Amino acid sequence: MSSSPDVHFISGLPRSGSTLLSALLSQNPALVTSGRTSPVAPMILRVSSLMAEGEYACDFDAIRRDRVLRQILDSYYAPDADRRIIIDTHRDWCARLGLIDTIFPKARVICCVRDPIWIMDSLERLIVRDPILSSHLVPIGRRATQHDRLDHLLSPDGVFGYAWRVLIEAFHGPFANRLILIDYDYLARYPKAVLSALTRELDLPAHDYDLDHVESLDHGAFDQTLATPGLHRLRPKVEFEARRCILPPSVQERLAGGMFWRTPQAAENGVRILA
Repeated sequence: MSSSPDVHFISGLPRSGSTLLSALLSQNPALVTSGRTSPVAPMILRVSSLMAEGEYACDFDAIRRDRVLRQILDSYYAPDADRRIIIDTHRDWCARLGLIDTIFPKARVICCVRDPIWIMDSLERLIVRDPILSSHLVPIGRRATQHDRLDHLLSPDGVFGYAWRVLIEAFHGPFANRLILIDYDYLARYPKAVLSALTRELDLPAHDYDLDHVESLDHGAFDQTLATPGLHRLRPKVEFEARRCILPPSVQERLAGGMFWRTPQAAENGVRILA
């Protein structure tokens, strides 16, 4: 068995199904998934910065650089090295497609997406579930009102704003053909179709996924660190849930029409869309 399994990535927008998709894929015994955001991307980026400048830059030619960076991921997943495919999750992968193209040349990046109105609705529901508004998704000085919270989440430093910007750049960039975009509504309504399409696109071993018994991986400590319990909690059955939007009409109007991936531009860029 090769010491370097095939690698793919999950990225995209928050509250758009990445945790659900990772949990489903983890049922396949040939795969190992990170389940939630992993530290692999930040580790690779920090090490690569040492290679780019400073007194150590001259120590790394392209071959040594690529070997070291690849080994970070291989070493992190070493306990599951007997599995054939690794799928790692982090928002930063959309911003590092050039690096992926170099050190993981066969990799694809699965980007989970969703109507921004419902992403913000979901984030707001998570935050206000706590009566003292302690979620670290928003700085304490920006938690007082819904408009303050949403303004931060939409800002370049916000959990949505950052992911939105890097996804748009990836969608229009030179490596757009590596992207597979999966709309949350489509995943929730037609999970079998999504998993079947991914099996073909990524050349995954076939597996009979159990859509009625989805196990939430243990993310309690991670969610607690962000003071946002339930951030990665999953319902045991995959199904679409209709609900009332709690955002004011003015905010909904501000976010309306944001699903840029539902345009002919996707096909022109070589992006695969499951929506």
